[in-house]
Amino acid sequence: MWEKFLEDSERDIRSSAPKEPSARARMVTERLRKQDARGELPPGWRTGPAWQEMNGSAARRRKLRAVFGVALAAAVVLVALKPSLLPGDPFGAGTAEAADASPLPDETAPPTAAPESPDPETPTLDEPFAGSPALRWADGEAGIVLPEAKAVGAVSKDRVKQALKLTKKLLVGANLDPKAVRGARPDAAFSVLDPKQPDVVDRLETALRSPSRKKDPVALFSRFDPDEIRLVGDVIKTRGHMTFKKGEHGGVAVRADYTFVYPVSRADGSTEVTRTIVRRALETELADPARYQVTPGRLLVVEYDQEIGNSTCFVYDGYLHPEFSSSTSAGSTPSGPAVDPYDRSRSVDDGDREDCGTVTRT
Repeated sequence: MWEKFLEDSERDIRSSAPKEPSARARMVTERLRKQDARGELPPGWRTGPAWQEMNGSAARRRKLRAVFGVALAAAVVLVALKPSLLPGDPFGAGTAEAADASPLPDETAPPTAAPESPDPETPTLDEPFAGSPALRWADGEAGIVLPEAKAVGAVSKDRVKQALKLTKKLLVGANLDPKAVRGARPDAAFSVLDPKQPDVVDRLETALRSPSRKKDPVALFSRFDPDEIRLVGDVIKTRGHMTFKKGEHGGVAVRADYTFVYPVSRADGSTEVTRTIVRRALETELADPARYQVTPGRLLVVEYDQEIGNSTCFVYDGYLHPEFSSSTSAGSTPSGPAVDPYDRSRSVDDGDREDCGTVTRT
């Protein structure tokens, strides 16, 4: 439009600039002056159809430009007041709903409070995280973000980085591996554990073969009975953080605190969806093989603890057993306190581990 304006202006200037009349023009002018004096003005002078048509055409062009200018101004004002009207929301204004569903920044330290409750919604097969704070959490491995590795005492930066990566591999193999979560043996997790730590490895192997109250594989592994439960979709929501410090075995100790949210339904084809929330606090160490009898490149498990939300209490068959609102629990009646499984601001071991409490939301 600006280029058109310049072009029109230049043309108008050229057409309105004074010019020296030619001899023919002076002659025609003199003849018309004499005709005018005699009352012989030619018909159509400034009133003919050609002039009216040209003038009308020019008027329509000016009118269209004027209307377009007013409409453009109105559109600019409207978009300024509500930029989300533009397709794709190019200014990033978005709606409140879009902001509520935007991904959370990575967690680097324990939060100071429980996450706010979103609008209550019933989870479905298409929207399994509807109404859950986990909707804004990262998907799977993307939620396990490693801190920047730094040397710890005599332990090099590379050793620290290795310890962090191995701990992540253990968390993924124990809680996110699709086959393991669906009840298979968590081989990826075992590939990280040091076989020279038999009190841990042998205990877990026994728990998988013959689960019991004292040896239950869900203490470290998240797994569901495929004959009873199926996962809804391929996404498991994850949130947490890692820290590291000098270890007690000449190496680096890693502390991991993560919560995993599993959307599930019954394996019989039911469309009812619920969620089981598992929080794990885990401490590992990559020990110094020059000073201790350990396997290079394998982790020692120093400590592990868990908190499981929405799973039948006191059932020790090696699987998690989500409960659905449409059915009555087959386990014992909860006697412990109510707990928010999404609240990561409190410690995992704040409560009695033997209590069977209730969850305030799933």
